[in-house]
Amino acid sequence: MDLLCIGDVMLDVRADADALVRGGDVHGRVVVQPGGTSANAAVWAAWDGATARVHGGVGADLGGRLLAEALRDRGVKMHLTPYADATTGAMLVVHEPGERSMAADRGANARFRADELPGMLVSGAVLVSGYLLLHEDTHPTALAALERSVSPLVAVEAASWPLVESFGVGRFFEVTEKATVVLANEREAETLTGATGETAAKVLGERFPIACVKLGAEGVVAVVDGVVFRAPAEPIDEADPTGAGDAFDGVFLAAVARGADVDDALRRACHAGSLAAASLQAWPEDGVR
Repeated sequence: MDLLCIGDVMLDVRADADALVRGGDVHGRVVVQPGGTSANAAVWAAWDGATARVHGGVGADLGGRLLAEALRDRGVKMHLTPYADATTGAMLVVHEPGERSMAADRGANARFRADELPGMLVSGAVLVSGYLLLHEDTHPTALAALERSVSPLVAVEAASWPLVESFGVGRFFEVTEKATVVLANEREAETLTGATGETAAKVLGERFPIACVKLGAEGVVAVVDGVVFRAPAEPIDEADPTGAGDAFDGVFLAAVARGADVDDALRRACHAGSLAAASLQAWPEDGVR
């Protein structure tokens, strides 16, 4: 495999309405689609031509079957452990004019255990979900994934600044010592370093051989072996940024694993992130390159 993704797979439920009425009903647009950080990254890596596999947990339910079928249709290999006593994880995203609200149910993701991972994770790159790492119930699984990774690119993504803050910055750096890549958006990077932009990337680059700080519309700044790289974001009409960071992560890691130079890998990853943010889908739209 070019990329192994360890952690969260989810169903995303998106609801768009002019306004919600407490205790009442409104008309809107509701879409159910596959998602989750690990599934998103793997699918975008496959879209860019890489081989990818996902390890995670799902419910023994319709949601789990839908996710497996969707990943298979996108050419992604998988090892999804079904739990009869848990539901497949789900994320509800509600869009109202000028406002986005989210509610997450980790479901079977919270049950995923280290003994459901292979004894060795051999791949061009391994991406360990920050949600797996930062939640106490699955923290041992993330540590096992880091320890069992046999790859020059062992990556962790910071996932969520409130989770990082609650988990503890010092503890985050301690438990990710085995990682060679850290991926964070600007708010997550600021939580980890107290700095922003290029300064944050440089601070992270002192701890990790590769540090990427995703800056949204301003692109990305990366520090690789002490050298600073930048790549611009493509101008887009943003539809929904959900999953754009995952798209970046999957394409960047898989591209570097396949021998791309840093500039090319960043450019391709920013392109994928822009496509995701310009779409209402977290996964690539058919025929879009």
